Amino acid sequence: MPEKLAKIISALFHPVLLPTLGFLLMFTAGFYDSMLTKEARQFILLVVFFSTATLPMLAIAILALNSKFDFLMPDSRDRILPLLFASVFFYVGFILLSRIHFISMFKLFMIASVLLIVALLLISFKWNISIHMAAAGAVTATLFALSFRAGVNPVYAVIAVVLVSGLLGTARLALNKNNLLQVAAGYILGFVILYPVIYFL
Repeated sequence: MPEKLAKIISALFHPVLLPTLGFLLMFTAGFYDSMLTKEARQFILLVVFFSTATLPMLAIAILALNSKFDFLMPDSRDRILPLLFASVFFYVGFILLSRIHFISMFKLFMIASVLLIVALLLISFKWNISIHMAAAGAVTATLFALSFRAGVNPVYAVIAVVLVSGLLGTARLALNKNNLLQVAAGYILGFVILYPVIYFL
């Protein structure tokens, strides 16, 4: 994969954007169509984008004001503070989505994501696991769990999320940001944490 294309894919499907893209995909796949109004879907997307993208990006921008902080975070330990902030912001999203009392999945996704971020934080003390692929695995797990739980077969959505995951993993390898083990471990970790929470709870 050309380096320029790999950078574009990594940016388009950045971990801070994947939750919002995942919810968009979920809504377009037909989940909860009869249960949610247009305004409710817009509220959910706004909360998800605010808590999983806007606040984390703002935190990184503030951290970047310190010359000792490397915005690219080449060392796994550089990601610890941003991940800590992200876990707090995802919990804020969980609190906000708790206002939608009759659909638990949205809250489950946010609290399971907090667990995933904490796991990534702990691993990052010792190892450079792929956060991009962990986010992709989490979105994939959510879609699969919802499909089995609701008895829905969103073929195109499944194809899209699997294709994106493959492209993203290839991009991370092409950019030498992670090796194959780190890519695979990130994807598996995201899937293993999110799937049981969404499917069983």
